[in-house]
Amino acid sequence: MNYKFLPVLLFGFFSFNSPIKNTTESPLLAENTTSTFESKVNSLYQSLHTNNFNLPQIESFSNALEGFYKLQQKGLIHTNILTLVDFSLSSNVKRLWVIDMNSNTILYNSLVAHGRNSGDEFATQFSNISESFQSSLGFYLTGEVYQGKHGQSLRLDGMERGINDKARDRAVVIHGADYVSDSFIKQNRRLGRSLGCPALPQELTEEIIQTIKNQSCLYIYHPSVKYKVSSKLIS
Repeated sequence: MNYKFLPVLLFGFFSFNSPIKNTTESPLLAENTTSTFESKVNSLYQSLHTNNFNLPQIESFSNALEGFYKLQQKGLIHTNILTLVDFSLSSNVKRLWVIDMNSNTILYNSLVAHGRNSGDEFATQFSNISESFQSSLGFYLTGEVYQGKHGQSLRLDGMERGINDKARDRAVVIHGADYVSDSFIKQNRRLGRSLGCPALPQELTEEIIQTIKNQSCLYIYHPSVKYKVSSKLIS
């Protein structure tokens, strides 16, 4: 078999019972072992410690894992925290998960806003262009913490060229906002919207930022055909 043409899926043989930090190999996953890959994703998914939070959808979780391990193999990820945002879901539900991949534990499950030009209750449009006021999909690394007009905030670096690599230039960051709350939903029938940032509830912002800062992986999911065709981090 010519392994030169096999797709790189980075956790084909790692044990889901072992902490990720002990994984030193990134073997190739042959086409005829796709079912093994799916089986291991399902195994990890079923073994997640939920802390009484809802589970993310399996498709978004699977994509997040694939990109997480690819970035880890490149030496870009410095922590074992994975943050998943699912913009296929209504903004009225908790669609952000922070997961400790060492212990397979969901640490947070939170509301999160999308950009005001991405849609109303549901996000449907995405952009990498400045002043678009739309969200961008794909994989990010978290950057440094700073104090901005929204208080403690966290810079993001998009890892996908043409998809989200303008995030820092666009000032797409994680910050808190008073429009990300159950009370706003009750008054407006939908969550408030940002200028493109994944904004969080004010009462959770500092906790989440301190947990995910300094080059952890953030993945913003949507079943966009355009994204799937363009991304080099998911199959």
